[in-house]
Amino acid sequence: MRTRRGACYSCHDDEAHLPKRRRTAATEEGSPSAVSGPVGSGAVGDMFDELPDDLVVSILADVAASAASPADLAGAIMTCKRFRELAQSKVVLTKASPRCLAVRAKSWSDAAHRFLQRCADAGNLDASYLLGMIRFYCLGSRGSGAALMAAAAVGGHRDALYSLAVIQFNGSGGSKDDRDLRAGAALCARAASLGHVDALRELGHCLQDGYGVRRSLLDGRRLLIQANARELAAASASLAKPSSSRAGRQHSCLLSDFGCRAAAAAAAGEAHAANRFLSDWFAARPLAAESVSGTGTGPGPMELEDGGSGGGGLRLCSHAQCGRPETRRHEFRRCSVCGVVNYCSRACQALHWKMAHKAECTPMDRWLDAANANPIPEPNADAAAVAAPAL
Repeated sequence: MRTRRGACYSCHDDEAHLPKRRRTAATEEGSPSAVSGPVGSGAVGDMFDELPDDLVVSILADVAASAASPADLAGAIMTCKRFRELAQSKVVLTKASPRCLAVRAKSWSDAAHRFLQRCADAGNLDASYLLGMIRFYCLGSRGSGAALMAAAAVGGHRDALYSLAVIQFNGSGGSKDDRDLRAGAALCARAASLGHVDALRELGHCLQDGYGVRRSLLDGRRLLIQANARELAAASASLAKPSSSRAGRQHSCLLSDFGCRAAAAAAAGEAHAANRFLSDWFAARPLAAESVSGTGTGPGPMELEDGGSGGGGLRLCSHAQCGRPETRRHEFRRCSVCGVVNYCSRACQALHWKMAHKAECTPMDRWLDAANANPIPEPNADAAAVAAPAL
């Protein structure tokens, strides 16, 4: 095996394999290098260059796999030109962790796009899913975005499977006639079998409502109980970590369907990097002048209706941790009681109903406010005389 300098890599440190300059400095008696002890910066650089390429690639792959943020791998790549070249290896790009790929919307650039594309071409499923979501929803490239998510789904990426299910349920990127409820339910079942909690909850609601599958109240309720149990277990595990914030331990929120309580920080930490990117992207780039922001909350009585004729522009899913926007007007279904909020899926509706909208979905308050703003005038003689028709 040869290094960058061409010397053979062996377990035996033979002097014949050392560069001439280092061999002379180490063998000559009385030389400054032999007396001083620590080697200079030039000698360190020579030793660095002698590392074989496959060893450097292996180290960079471990850095990419264990990186807590994109800056960890970027710092290693910027060390020298050799690292920048070896970091383009398929081995490094394939092992990049989801946190290493979690680019922020405010940091989006052509360089970040190219990096995610190279990782996706290398076979990184997380990069394929993240770039697919960005292209489909943010950049408007529906075909290539759906293809990237499909490639990740074929590889068994559960988030990609669930996102494709949401697209099938809503007919995203097409018309209302493009909805395929059976395909959406099948994708949800596959994602749920891989442990995706939202897909499990979505499938439970589909079974309860007969939405794309044969109706079964018993099986639907069983899946909802399983989803709640998994969510509660994940929240408890998150609280047990020393890194859990004090605010997250103090404040709690209601989880979906059955009123279990867990820390809000644990529930918030489940958002995927793709959902965070969508939320940040559309927070800075509104969909339309009349679009509804994603700060609302979900429907109350667990019922959704197709969007009506009201409203002007495209809307975001009202579940703040989702970030998905409509691709056509009235794509998402709205709350059947208040009619103010809307959701891309039943899973988002169920989560946000228990966390926030249960206390806000009160149409009676709006009726009272409207009545107070426009009071009915009391009848009097003058008004009656004016209103009376001439005889």
